[in-house]
Amino acid sequence: MSSITVQPEETLATGTGPLSGYVVLDLTRALAGPHAGMMMGDLGAKVIKIEAMGTGDDTRGWGPPFVGPEDNRQATYFLSCNRNKQSVALNLKDSAHQAKLADLVRNSDVLMENFRTGVLDRLGFSVEVLHELNPRLVILSITGFGHDGPESHRSGYDQILQGEAGLMSITGSGPEDPQKVGVPIADLLSGMYGAYGALAALLERERTGRGQVVRTSLLASIIGVHAFQGTRQTVAGENPQAIGNHHPSIAPYGLYSCADGKVQISIGSEKLWQAFASRFGLPAGDPRFASNSQRVENRAALNELIERAFSAYDAAQLLNSLDAAGIPSGKVRSIEEVYDWDQVHSQGLVVEVEHEVLGRVSLPGPPLRFFDAATSKETTRKAHTAPPLLNADAADVDRWLEERKEDQS
Repeated sequence: MSSITVQPEETLATGTGPLSGYVVLDLTRALAGPHAGMMMGDLGAKVIKIEAMGTGDDTRGWGPPFVGPEDNRQATYFLSCNRNKQSVALNLKDSAHQAKLADLVRNSDVLMENFRTGVLDRLGFSVEVLHELNPRLVILSITGFGHDGPESHRSGYDQILQGEAGLMSITGSGPEDPQKVGVPIADLLSGMYGAYGALAALLERERTGRGQVVRTSLLASIIGVHAFQGTRQTVAGENPQAIGNHHPSIAPYGLYSCADGKVQISIGSEKLWQAFASRFGLPAGDPRFASNSQRVENRAALNELIERAFSAYDAAQLLNSLDAAGIPSGKVRSIEEVYDWDQVHSQGLVVEVEHEVLGRVSLPGPPLRFFDAATSKETTRKAHTAPPLLNADAADVDRWLEERKEDQS
């Protein structure tokens, strides 16, 4: 049985998000799946997070840092990926709890899971069983290496996949210095792709009346963003390598030193190159720098000239000069500086929530905003709930299920 879909004009009026009225059953843990569930919650869906009894999601124990009172410490890792959810603890090997899960499946629109392949089948909730319980259910499944193929049995962890999927080979100061990205990007991307796929399946359900299975993996998510580095190999036959903080196909584009720090510039057109060269006294007519491809070929010589010119400026002066010349540029901010930045706050990228243990806390906010096309009024969801304590919403979810049964009887 599907949940009742709220009409678009009602959603606009309430500002609760475009997925208001949809129900997501989140059986995932760690980061990839929880991030997907949080995205759906940010969009207004009712997200019910199913956690293991006693311990809950693994990320409840991932730290430091932990915050809060000594007898009830909270992991900031868990707080990063579980806002706008309700928590219900179940033992999926217990028959009574399995019956409750089946009841939740009947009343959900999307089920998300990131178990190893075959685990849900062994628990009695194969795809066939899930669709017998609810033919309209969209099932999102995330694995490490994919659900089939010769290495589908392998456990997937973010840094391992960053290496296996080639990302580390193009990240770092050079070919001998492979580096991971500073956040678990494979997990985050697979969560984003998963939410995107689930939304597409919900849209198709409007036409077919049936749900389907959406599958993605950490491996697929990284390869899905190889972009021009992928086609360098598949089309041009080149094997990309790390070159540090400079663009492999555009010059000058990257991180440069100045008198008291570093700045970044992006010269993506010949017009910008001429303006940049003129402003900083660079030899625009030098045959080595006559086109972008020649500037890429002679990047080392060009970068030496740029840093020599930049050495006369401190970072603030340099950024002002670049801006005056219309050159895209920026500084490298610390994470602390980012969350103090008024531009970040203006975009709703910090939200305030009331946590049961921690009180009022700030969280990184959702990256999407919505506006009524007719009035330009913002309809983005503004009221957010804190990541829940373990099993904090069991009674509320039980009441909700009872109300659903009464409505359907």
